[in-house]
Amino acid sequence: MKFKQIVDLSLPLNNDLPIFPGDPEPNMRSATTIKKDGYNTSFLDIGSHTGTHVDAPYHFRDEGETIDRLQLDNFMGEGVIIPATHKKGGEPVTMDDAAPYFDKLGPGKVALFHTGWTKYLGEERYFNHPYVDIEVIAKMLDLGVRTFFIDALNIDQPNGDEFPAHEAITVVNGIIGENFTNFDQITFENPLIIALPLKISNGDGSPVRAIAIKLY
Repeated sequence: MKFKQIVDLSLPLNNDLPIFPGDPEPNMRSATTIKKDGYNTSFLDIGSHTGTHVDAPYHFRDEGETIDRLQLDNFMGEGVIIPATHKKGGEPVTMDDAAPYFDKLGPGKVALFHTGWTKYLGEERYFNHPYVDIEVIAKMLDLGVRTFFIDALNIDQPNGDEFPAHEAITVVNGIIGENFTNFDQITFENPLIIALPLKISNGDGSPVRAIAIKLY
């Protein structure tokens, strides 16, 4: 198999990454150095939802599947971009926004909500992001979609008071991905999206290295 183009959809892991309020703050630091020890290693003190990451159903449901028990095909598939760069902070992606793309969606597809919000990375504005209306999620679930990625801090409202999208998706053992980036660089049709998690025992989520691939 040959790849014509690969787009990196992940934010770099560092100590400046924005985190959901209350989540563990990243603290990555040197453990050994070549000068002192003969080799470089690092401490990676991060939360399971640091940076570009996926949520396992267990994140919201004690009976939900953990990250290590999910089939890997849950984290890959043909991506369908839902344009939402016209949305302002705190505004929902609505049925009117998403309806033109429903005919492209179905089982095995990955819904990509493109808000463009990572342009505000490092600013307070990043925390007041667009989100996806629960009606849109419900419709896509009816169509058979089980994997939902967004290039913003949270697929639900930025106030963090309610999580209807998380609850609806995780109840069917679906996958949520947040803090993605570079959706604007997916300029080709039928991108293959891959966002594999670490195999964390009994994990509620995991950082990922996500990519979009254009195949020959």
